[in-house]
Amino acid sequence: MTAQDSMITLSGVPGSPYTRKMLALLRFRRIPYRLILGSREIPGFPKPKVSLLPTFYFADETGTIQPVTDSTPIIRRLETQFSDRSARPSDPALALIDALLEDYGDEWLTKAMFHYRWHFADDIARASAILPAWTRGRMPDADLKEAGTDIANRQIPRLRYVGSNEKTWSVIEASYVRYIDAMEAHLRDHAFLLGARPGAGDFGIYGQLTQLALFDPTSMAVTIERAPRVFAWTGAVEDLTGLEPTAADWFDPAALPATLTALLTEVGRVYAPLLLANAKAVQDKAEQVETTIDGQPWVQQPFPYQAKCLMWLRQEYAALDAGARAKVDAALKGTGCEVLFA
Repeated sequence: MTAQDSMITLSGVPGSPYTRKMLALLRFRRIPYRLILGSREIPGFPKPKVSLLPTFYFADETGTIQPVTDSTPIIRRLETQFSDRSARPSDPALALIDALLEDYGDEWLTKAMFHYRWHFADDIARASAILPAWTRGRMPDADLKEAGTDIANRQIPRLRYVGSNEKTWSVIEASYVRYIDAMEAHLRDHAFLLGARPGAGDFGIYGQLTQLALFDPTSMAVTIERAPRVFAWTGAVEDLTGLEPTAADWFDPAALPATLTALLTEVGRVYAPLLLANAKAVQDKAEQVETTIDGQPWVQQPFPYQAKCLMWLRQEYAALDAGARAKVDAALKGTGCEVLFA
């Protein structure tokens, strides 16, 4: 077997928060990989049905290579394939909290990422100039500019899919500010969300922050002004190969610090009511989600995938034994997250 044969192959781009999420996780876990920049067809590999980044290429039970694109199941799959340097807490109650934080990063913070990037003029200009240059830089200036315009024209109308509209802008922006304030307070005493080692939740939130804190000018300015530790943490999480984690590095789920409870309270304030309202809209086959978040009206298109996210979280909760469920219930009590498992 050659070194290349033992590597995981994935395609992705630096402007994709989910690509950055997974690259950081692979580095932390010291899993060999090769990154193919962009979403172009790779010789010898099948094309995914839906072009989402990153795309991983795994062999199925017959040895046939299959493209896989959902980062959360990929993290779980890697946990079964590689035993060292786990990114999932061994305590099942803490693992459920980790899953909730990862889901919040993937499905709520991404609203802020998409909103800031494609709502503000300076952010649109930077994204339009840089995103195509990462994969198509070797072309005339006029062609590169046209490629950037094409990306913006394709992405800006998609704001409606993540729920960014006139009714929700203020909710999204206020939530981002509260989140980075709470995380800044947490990082005064703790290295990661759940202790002295990162979990999947850290990588999910890190992925969105690579764009919000380090790239898009409007949200980056807010982050630097209010949360310098968050800015620095995002840069540091990119490569944690030098960290030597131990089993004792995780928090005790029965004694979580107040700063983590504050972060979970933000999750419960905005993401929990959205998950419930979206699931009901999907079940009712409604044309739009209409609910109240943080005391303000929220309207967006239903998102079937997020209904699955709620189902998966509930399935993980239901699989806990009585003792672990009691720990989760106590940890989430009063945060607003408890409604997800009522």
